[in-house]
Amino acid sequence: MANCNKLFLDYDSNLNIPKKKKDKLKDSKEVLRARIRKHFKDNHPEYKPEFYIQGSYKMGTTILTKDNECDLDDGVYFRREADVTATTLQKWVEDALDGATSSPVEHRSKCLRVNYQGEYHIDFPVYIFPKDDNDPSLAVKNNGFEMSDPKEVVEWYKAEKAKSSQLNRLVKYLKGWGDHKRNKMPSGLAMTILAANNIQSNDRDDVALKNTIVKIQETLDDNFECVVPATPGDDLFESYDSIRKNNFLSNLDDFIKDAKQALDNEPNQLKASKLWRKHLGIHFPFGEDEDTDAKEAALKRISENVLKGTAYSQSSGTISTEPTKVKNKPHTNYGG
Repeated sequence: MANCNKLFLDYDSNLNIPKKKKDKLKDSKEVLRARIRKHFKDNHPEYKPEFYIQGSYKMGTTILTKDNECDLDDGVYFRREADVTATTLQKWVEDALDGATSSPVEHRSKCLRVNYQGEYHIDFPVYIFPKDDNDPSLAVKNNGFEMSDPKEVVEWYKAEKAKSSQLNRLVKYLKGWGDHKRNKMPSGLAMTILAANNIQSNDRDDVALKNTIVKIQETLDDNFECVVPATPGDDLFESYDSIRKNNFLSNLDDFIKDAKQALDNEPNQLKASKLWRKHLGIHFPFGEDEDTDAKEAALKRISENVLKGTAYSQSSGTISTEPTKVKNKPHTNYGG
């Protein structure tokens, strides 16, 4: 099998948000927060906004999309009883954000979205958090308030990540796959939950990813659901119609087939990388046009001969077992 572990580590780096873009994202967040604070102070002083970054940015799994964009979720909290509708409260936040960019604010079902075209977008979900309540309630457009606590999701993920340092990368790989395929693939939160619940750790990321998506498929074949491990414990797949469900499962099956081909039957790293890239997109690098397994085996044999003292240095600088030129002494310095 072609070892593509290094390519996956490079892919992980390629999915990271560049520092310049991240700094601009942070600056925009602060500008928008200031607008919200001022608007409520001037127009609705009885409502005092507080903020909490949530979602993938908080968990460290934000990715750069194939359009070179990214996002940030910034929750707006009001610690008081609501005396207006959820839609009205959202509308007040929308009014505060209006005019911040050249694009109009999107009043979505569960958040207000501010778009910075070609760069990133920032979502502002709105919450009511009465002092005598243990859980906040999310404002949902034309549907009132519903219990929801994104902080619980963050705490859950921290606990899962502590079990495996590989989890963060696997989540990003799955999100990269979803972004590349699109067409209503599962959300980033769904990919995070699927990865955490089905992770199959391995020293190599390519092997770990293949084994994890196989496990995901087995789990979903048994029960097609993705339950959020936090209040209110809703199933993210509950609203999927047959078309969306079949699209996701078909993409998953195709991914598994090519992953198995890349790992089990393709010794050439370049060809294997093309199989991975077909599902993970442009941020996944091309490999070398060589049999990486044979190369690794040859290097292993050389190292063994060096350790045994049966290796010879050639005039070209290469090391072999041919009894010519200078014989190497057995290697005995193992460090420590």
